Amino acid sequence: MAGRTETLGVGLIGTGFMGKSHALAWRNARAVMGGLLPGLPKVRLEMLADTPADQAVRMADQFGFARATADWRDLVSDPAVDVVSITTPNKLHAEIALAALAAGKHVWCEKPLALTIEDARAMEAAARRSGRATMVGYNYIRNPAHQHAIRLIREGAIGRPFEFRGWVEEDYTADEAMPWSWRAMVSEAGLGALGDIGTHLISMTEGVMGPIADLAGDMQTVYPTRKKADGSGEAPVENEDCASALVRFASGARGTLVASRAAWGRKSRLGYEVHGTTGMIVFDQERMNELHLYRNAGPKAEQCFTTILTSAEHPPYGAFVPAPGHQLGFNDLKIIECAAFLDAIGRGVRPDADFTYALRIEEIIHAWARSARTGTRVAV
Repeated sequence: MAGRTETLGVGLIGTGFMGKSHALAWRNARAVMGGLLPGLPKVRLEMLADTPADQAVRMADQFGFARATADWRDLVSDPAVDVVSITTPNKLHAEIALAALAAGKHVWCEKPLALTIEDARAMEAAARRSGRATMVGYNYIRNPAHQHAIRLIREGAIGRPFEFRGWVEEDYTADEAMPWSWRAMVSEAGLGALGDIGTHLISMTEGVMGPIADLAGDMQTVYPTRKKADGSGEAPVENEDCASALVRFASGARGTLVASRAAWGRKSRLGYEVHGTTGMIVFDQERMNELHLYRNAGPKAEQCFTTILTSAEHPPYGAFVPAPGHQLGFNDLKIIECAAFLDAIGRGVRPDADFTYALRIEEIIHAWARSARTGTRVAV
């Protein structure tokens, strides 16, 4: 995976929530993580693309990019750009990523990888052919608490894991009065709750439990139609608001998964319970700096859940702050993700959460949807 690694020119496409998160990560990855990952390549914030043109100019100035354009194709073809960040609406991921890889750029793309499984497979194949580094935005797996849960399970802290209960729930479509938008269209958003947030749940599930072997899924659209914002009538909601699945893992363990974008009161409830033969682990992203551990050890009268607060003992927390309990946030996880990407590029190795990793997640959520539509258990 050879390439220029002394200084990388960064191109950012999109300036919404995730565009800002990428910009912050590019600016801070080396400063925060350089002590843990010596030799991280330096970056230049070279070009930003957005529409209209005045928006691109304004955001380039705010984010610190040297140049701006209203055409992402100009950015992808620019010789000063070595790596492209894609933070556009979902339907544009495939076209931009394929063009960037064809132009010899490294690519950091937000999830989901693509709207369709066919596009996702094409992107993964193009990445392998190109020899460029790719990364997909599964920043929640970077959480030191989650990583510590994985270590505890591998070390046998709760015995043999036999059951997993995972959930990802938000309430951004819970209100029946919410107007119809592009998120309700398969052609614009693809799958609903599964594509938007269910992918994050899968990324954490397989990290903890290993591969999913097969599943039996269900889906529900809570509000089949929504009123158009302009008052011209109603339009159909083409994708699911809620989904659930019974899963079997390759290890023989069983599990249940739930994804909902219509769960009142849930803002970013992404978490899981892992039940083992000698204990249990609980994680919830809404309390992302905590991990709860129960062990069947010691006097029964004193057995209880232990709350573990993340600290410098849970890398890379200490790269941000040395004191326990002072807490990391969403954008800190994005910095960790960006640093991992830079490290892989600099060392010429395959990034961990690359397009091949993301394709696996797409295969699972599309199998889940297929199971729900056919009423049959589906192998992954």
